[in-house]
Amino acid sequence: MEPGKKAVFLDRDDTLIHNVPYLADPSKVDPIPGASEALQRLRDAGYLLFLFTNQSGIGRGYYQRADAEACNRETEKRLGLSPGFEGICIAPESPDDPEPVYRKPSPRYLEEMISLHGLDPEQVWMVGDKESDVEAGRRAGVNSARIGKSRDAEGDGVPTFASVLHFTDWLLALSGETTED
Repeated sequence: MEPGKKAVFLDRDDTLIHNVPYLADPSKVDPIPGASEALQRLRDAGYLLFLFTNQSGIGRGYYQRADAEACNRETEKRLGLSPGFEGICIAPESPDDPEPVYRKPSPRYLEEMISLHGLDPEQVWMVGDKESDVEAGRRAGVNSARIGKSRDAEGDGVPTFASVLHFTDWLLALSGETTED
C-alpha cells in the first residue's frame, strides 16, 4: 500500500450515536445530530473511516458479539455510511480483564490498521468521548481528539469538541481542505 494515507478512528457511543448502556438492540441505535454529515465530509476529503468500540457487555455476558455486530451494521445504515466503515473493532473485554487485547486504551487495533492500510500516523486521528479513546491514540502515536465535556480535558493539550461535526469542521479547516460545494 502507498504511504501517506489518512484516517479517522471513531468511538461509537456518545461520539456517533447516543449511548444506550449495553446496547444489544439495533432498533435503539440513535445517531447524534451531525454525525452523518461529518462522516460524509471526512470521506469526501479522503479519510478512511474506522469504528473502534469497547463493548464490555460481551465480556460480562450481557449480550453476544452478534448483537454488537448487528448494532454496528444499524449504525452504518442510520448514518448513511455506504460503503460502511473501512474496518470495525469490537473490543469485547470487560474493564476488569487483566490482559485486554483490544479494549481501549490498548493501541493494538490502531497499530494493526496503520500497518495493514499503509496509514501515515501523523495523519491518523483517534476520536472519542472517553479518556481511554484519547489514551489509545497516544499509545499508538497518532493524534487524538475528544468529543464532549470531560473532566480530564483540562490542560492536557488534546483538542476537545462539542460533536464529531465540530471536530470535522476544525480538522478540514486545519488541513486546508474543504468539502463545500
